[in-house]
Amino acid sequence: MNIIDLKDRASKCNGEYVFGSADTGSHACYMIYGMLKPGEKGREVKPGKGHEEMVLAARGSLTVTGHFVGTLNEGSATHLAGEETCYLENKGTVEAVYVIAGGHAEDGHHH
Repeated sequence: MNIIDLKDRASKCNGEYVFGSADTGSHACYMIYGMLKPGEKGREVKPGKGHEEMVLAARGSLTVTGHFVGTLNEGSATHLAGEETCYLENKGTVEAVYVIAGGHAEDGHHH
């Protein structure tokens, strides 16, 4: 078993790390670990053609604009597909953490 410290990697990669094929050797699925500092905004979430993603607010609440507009409270999630795009903002006073689970949509595959 290979354990990857996603928090450490995200802190070294502008607050977001994609745990995916480079780590696993598989293109079936991926997971994104992201952190937003207090007041940070404009973090784009967009699965892209042929992909779907589930976005979870793991710590803190996130203000979401774009395809979905509202608040993603801690422990809540939403689903995005294809070119649907959202932007995350942390209006809180502590660092927020989100996790995105993604994979291929039923009708889309890499070519």
